[in-house]
Amino acid sequence: MGLSRVRAVFFDLDNTLIDTAGASRKGMLEVIKLLQSKYHYKEEAEIICNKVQVKLSKECFHPSNTCITDLRTSHWEEAIQETKGGAANRKLAEECYFLWKSTRLQHMTLAEEVKAMLTELRKEVRLLLLTNGERQTQREKIEACACQSYFDAIVVGGEQKEEKPAPSIFYYSCDLLGVQPGDCVMVGDTLETDIQGGLNAGLKATVWINKNGMVPLKSSPTPHYIVSSVLELPALLHSIDCKVSVST
Repeated sequence: MGLSRVRAVFFDLDNTLIDTAGASRKGMLEVIKLLQSKYHYKEEAEIICNKVQVKLSKECFHPSNTCITDLRTSHWEEAIQETKGGAANRKLAEECYFLWKSTRLQHMTLAEEVKAMLTELRKEVRLLLLTNGERQTQREKIEACACQSYFDAIVVGGEQKEEKPAPSIFYYSCDLLGVQPGDCVMVGDTLETDIQGGLNAGLKATVWINKNGMVPLKSSPTPHYIVSSVLELPALLHSIDCKVSVST
């Protein structure tokens, strides 16, 4: 492929390389089954899971105040109490949380075609996994999908002073690989973090994974390239390299 102009590719993890959203939905379905079969909840089971999903989407985690396990168990505890009333039920909340968590981790896998793509790309360029999120949560995902061996380095936002889209985490990633921002491409599914961060740091290119054909807001950052699947990346990188070769 001869990717002489692109020296490194940074990959997001969640919903870029692994289907985090799908795995989470499967976890919620298992909790619904538990609540309905063991505790005889009816429509309340789905309501509780929907409430937890909203709480997760608005989650603000401060490691100095609590641990992620306590915080997320509290999401379930609050959702159960809001739906069913009565006294708080921490034991049931813990049961729901750990079932949801274990189920979703079981379904966080790298597809065989993604493994093959990463293996081939790594013969040509350096690869770095750059993921936002709380340290424990992201490290558990990385362990679950067994992706460590496909990357030259892994950077977790929760272990750094700043996360994407701050330029500092991109500069740190460049230093780890011994490359310059202008040598690198950022690939991810989130415009506000992956793409904006790559633009902020002055990377060679940003690639937005838009699986569902979403139309972004006019105020959203504009990626250099848009693809519907991460598997389109090798051909895109080749075209980027060819454009650079023609212009030099």
